[in-house]
Amino acid sequence: MKHPVRILLILSVFLPVVAGCGIYSFSGTSIQSDVKTICIEPVVNKATKVNPSLANQLTEALNDKYRKLTKLEQVTEEGDLNLLVTIESYDVRATAVTANEVAAMNRLTVTCKVSFTNVLHPEDNVEQSFASYEDYDSNNSLDMVEGQLCETIVQKLVDDIFNATVAQW
Repeated sequence: MKHPVRILLILSVFLPVVAGCGIYSFSGTSIQSDVKTICIEPVVNKATKVNPSLANQLTEALNDKYRKLTKLEQVTEEGDLNLLVTIESYDVRATAVTANEVAAMNRLTVTCKVSFTNVLHPEDNVEQSFASYEDYDSNNSLDMVEGQLCETIVQKLVDDIFNATVAQW
């Protein structure tokens, strides 16, 4: 048997065995085989400064991430897994100051509180806060760059939340 054929034969036997184990997947998740559903509550925005589209943007990004990288059925209530995310703060601060005491760079930071409940395996429950930020030149107004900054921040938050809940990194 030639070398490439041998590799294909080994892979065709090995891959179904690994995939059938139930806990591990090639998407990086470690979800037990008896967990079938997830309920992702709409994100609640409790920040004093509110970006009106941020909660919806974060909700949609979370739904997309779990839909694409897990086989979980998304339900509207009482899932095997339940995810509740609250935006706690939306804050802009100067990060770099020039010699004239003028801000050269500003930082937009979004902080979220996450409550993740695994009904079938409570040892996997997570209560944690996550923060992500992006810096921008103070010559730009927040209105000019807010859309792009929020898009990047949301993606980082979603990755962090996903990793802490079902990837368990």
